[in-house]
Amino acid sequence: MADGIEERVAASMAELTLEQKVGQLFVTCLFGADATRPAAEDERHNLAAFGLPTPADIVRKFHLGGVLYADWAHNTQHPEQVAQLSNGLQSVAVDDASGIPLFLAAGQERGTGEPLCATCTQLPGAMALGACGNDRDAYQAALVAGRELTAMGVNQVHAPVVDVAANPKNPVVGVRSFGADPELVARLAAATVRGCADAGISTVAKHFPGHGDTTVDNRTGVPVLDRDREEWQRLDAAPFRAVVTEGVEAVLAAHVAVPALDESGRPATLSAPILTELLRDELGHDGPILVDSLRMRGLRAMYGDEQLPVLALSAGADQLLVPPNLELAIGAVLDAVRQGTLTEDRIDESVARILRLKLARGLFDAPYVDTDEVAAAIGGADHNEGAARIADRTVTLVRDDAGAVPLDPSWQAVLVVGVGESATAALAEELGSYASWTVGVDTGAAPDEEAIKSAVARAKHHDVVVLLTNRAWDTTITDPNAGQRHLLAALLETGTRVVVVATNDPHDLVYAERAETCLATYGDAEVSMRALARVLIGAVEPRGRLPLELPWTS
Repeated sequence: MADGIEERVAASMAELTLEQKVGQLFVTCLFGADATRPAAEDERHNLAAFGLPTPADIVRKFHLGGVLYADWAHNTQHPEQVAQLSNGLQSVAVDDASGIPLFLAAGQERGTGEPLCATCTQLPGAMALGACGNDRDAYQAALVAGRELTAMGVNQVHAPVVDVAANPKNPVVGVRSFGADPELVARLAAATVRGCADAGISTVAKHFPGHGDTTVDNRTGVPVLDRDREEWQRLDAAPFRAVVTEGVEAVLAAHVAVPALDESGRPATLSAPILTELLRDELGHDGPILVDSLRMRGLRAMYGDEQLPVLALSAGADQLLVPPNLELAIGAVLDAVRQGTLTEDRIDESVARILRLKLARGLFDAPYVDTDEVAAAIGGADHNEGAARIADRTVTLVRDDAGAVPLDPSWQAVLVVGVGESATAALAEELGSYASWTVGVDTGAAPDEEAIKSAVARAKHHDVVVLLTNRAWDTTITDPNAGQRHLLAALLETGTRVVVVATNDPHDLVYAERAETCLATYGDAEVSMRALARVLIGAVEPRGRLPLELPWTS
């Protein structure tokens, strides 16, 4: 620990009231693009959720430890606006009697390829990086994303996802994971932590003790990780050990039960054997432990909104994310301390960890960003060119029995069809420089009979069809994604050459056994679609490798 930090922690703690300490334990989402002047709609949302109109009012009243930015909360319109919002929120926190700056966090996992704002650099997601398998690319992607986030005042990223993608029916993890090999996940997660650290942003690894081999969505139920202890040590624990060794600042616990680790059946977020005995004592993590969103319905149905914060803190957690009723949650913790269910010493342990990290990251000394420098830090040519080079190394040619890749130069009529208006348009535009007649058609995630007939009619007038799928494997959504599989079958019957591209989870390709040419991009962002085009026309060699096994590739 840097010189003087413990003294500063002690001095700050001595000035805090119990209410201010408890406020530090909570991180939530607030509505609005401006700290003091949110739009009328956002004001109404804040009033409904918190009883106060502005983000500034909410931070001031509850002495929050952090704010989690979200697009749905209208926090992220453009980089300069985010920077101004960050400064506005920090000003309120610093001017509060506690004087403690905020964690301003983003769930920027790189697992979906979606940047915080539209003008930020698009980067390949986690599973795409797993297909590349290159530590340097994982580091560089994290460095670029981290630098752009810090320029906007974001000082904490809820990443990397270090779950091992061991179950193809997992509804939660998917391409958010680097892959199915624990050693690969460990290497790339550690590289991500290094890249973020060098960018000056704090990392939160998730979802401890491992969410990759579950089939229940934790937004609606409590998943169970059914492994024995030896399997857990070998498969799930290894990546967490790697990031702890690398110096990850915080770890986020999942609402996942692991009977082999805690026979009580309690989810990890409420389990002292998992959070304290395993994560702290055995793996050696000494930074904050965050608890995943308390809004998830399965957990709430089992324990209730008042019990959850107290149970999580009793188990060893330090910060609690997005309670459905912030005032109720804070009141429950305060009541627990006053009644002796929780001790103030236990609260102090968590607050001290939070303050240490905020001091170590320099938030007390430099809580603000220069809004005049934001534009120059975001989406520059060097960042975008680097992202394109990384994306080129991720595209995976899974099978090409027809020898269709690269496309024959004589095939000048190309139909791009499938899921995603922006994805089909970006790919068609890039292929348009190669083929004289290229058309992009978005048939959506659930093409109906009319859309399928229209696509089939178009296909008969083209030399080759490139079909983009997205979660066509997901049988938990019965009708919608079955439509994608029907579209695939109908196109294969036309006799036109069909190139199938899984633009999300590569398990889509299990349904494409009859297709002779299959690729995977692990994301449908423009950066990945343009890389796919370069592979299809032969400008780039497809060097990606599947970071997991498909039933017919094992």
